[in-house]
Formats: sequence, C-alpha cells, structure tokens
Amino acid sequence: MRGDRIAAKKFNITGMLFILPAVLIVFLLLIYPIFSSIYFSFTSKHLIKASYSWVWFDNFKFVLTNPDFYRAFLNSVKWTVLSIAGQLLAGFATALALNKIPRFSGLFRTLLIIPWAFPAIVIAFSWKWILNDVYGFLPNLLSKLGITDHNINFLADPSFVFWTVVCINIWFGAPMFMVNILSALKTIPSEQYEAAVMDGATAWQSFWSITVRHIRGVIGLLLVLRTIWIFNNFDLLYLMTGGGPSDLTTTLPIFAYKAGWGLKQLGVASAITVILLLFLLCICFLYFRLLNKWEREDR
Repeated sequence: MRGDRIAAKKFNITGMLFILPAVLIVFLLLIYPIFSSIYFSFTSKHLIKASYSWVWFDNFKFVLTNPDFYRAFLNSVKWTVLSIAGQLLAGFATALALNKIPRFSGLFRTLLIIPWAFPAIVIAFSWKWILNDVYGFLPNLLSKLGITDHNINFLADPSFVFWTVVCINIWFGAPMFMVNILSALKTIPSEQYEAAVMDGATAWQSFWSITVRHIRGVIGLLLVLRTIWIFNNFDLLYLMTGGGPSDLTTTLPIFAYKAGWGLKQLGVASAITVILLLFLLCICFLYFRLLNKWEREDR
C-alpha cells in the first residue's frame, strides 16, 4: 500500500514536470500579457518616460469619449461581420460542391486551400502588387478592357478600399470554412437522405433538417474562432493599408497600435485592448449560449 502511494506520488511529479513547459508557455504568451495590459490600463504608462502613476479610469474615460475610438470600433464590426459572412457563404458553397464531386475532389481541395496556406505578409504584398494603379495587373486589365476609364488604386481609393480588403479577407479565410465543413459533411449518413426522400421531403427540407442540423455545431465553433481572429486581425489589414486612407480601414487593433507605438501612450493602448477583450468575451458568451442550445436540441 505504501509502495503504491510512493509510486503514485512519483508519477504525479513526473507528470507535472512534463506539463510544466506547456504551462510556462501559456503563462508567458497568454496570461502575463492579459494581466499586464489590465495593470497598465489604470496607469499613465508611457513608452519613453520611465516613471508612471495610477490614473485609475482616466484612460478608459479618454478612450470612450474619443470619436476616433467609435469610428475604429464600427470599422472593426463591419470588417468582422462582412468577412465572416463572406467566408461562411463561400466556404459552405465550395464544401457542398466538393462533396458532390466524385472525381478529382482531392485536387480541387488542394488548389482551393492554397490561399489559407500562405502567411499574411505574402498575401498582403502580393495583393498590393496586383492592385497597384501603376504596374498592377488588375487595374491595367480593367482599363484595357474599357471597364474603367483610368487605373484605380483599390487600396488607396476611399470608394473601394474597405470593400477591397474585405474581399481579400474572404478569399484568404474561406478555405478554413471549406475544409472543416467538408469534413463534417462526410460524416452525415446517406441513409438519412434516403429516408427523407421516402418520407416525401423536398430538397430544401432535407438540406435544412439533415445537412445544416448535422454541421451547425462545426459552423458554430468556426464562427467563434473566426470572430476572435478577424476582430483581432492586425497584420493583414495593416500591411495592406496601414489603416488608411483617412482611417477608413483603421480597426481597434490598429487604433491601439497607433496609440501605443505611434503616440507612445501605452496606458491608453492597454485600455483599448481591455475594452476589446471585454467585448469579445461578451460575443463568445452569446456564441456558446447558442451552441449549448443546439447541443440540448440534438440530445
């Protein structure tokens, strides 16, 4: 008995040693930045000045009374909602098509996943080259075809820039929806469709009651992940537009970056990130409420 307790104790110590590196990584990369941001949001921390003091909620008052904050927040909401809606529709439609293709589906799947495989910096600079109004392929092509009367710089023209970056983000993120939804479609038993046909169900009824019902859990988890990622997205948007022109593509992460690294006001930037964190936690709470409701219905 005593020997068993000693062996169990040694096993627990060994297990703790194995998970210790992962715990340290999580602490350094996740927990510490969150709590340091919360701490600095209540201070006058400046990147140049060494000393700082407690200002409590002054940073939050400054941010919440700044019209630029609400403009960036609205841009973030539009950027996220439009991107997710486009990625979901494009990924869902592509997954349904690939699920019906009996031959070469693997080849098509590989080709369609290429955008998702590239890093954001490659995507950003590739599109900046394609859309450049001097030597870019697309503006010159549209001019030669007579569709436009001059070369349009899609990433600098106020009339086109926001919709352009949204379309690029849809093209970039749709493969993730496609792969996961296609995997979920493969798990639906074909007998259920056969039984639905025998019961006289229409194609729309079969699609809604069988297809959507089986994969909605996967879609829900994808929506949670993509909402967090897209709302927090910084690299792709900043590399393409820098938040311009005239702050038309300035989202909250870019707004926080400009406050922290542009104006050196780390306390204000931390307050912005804390507000962003609280907003995303509320959104995730609503998402998980919906997912739990779907799970109860499936039971």
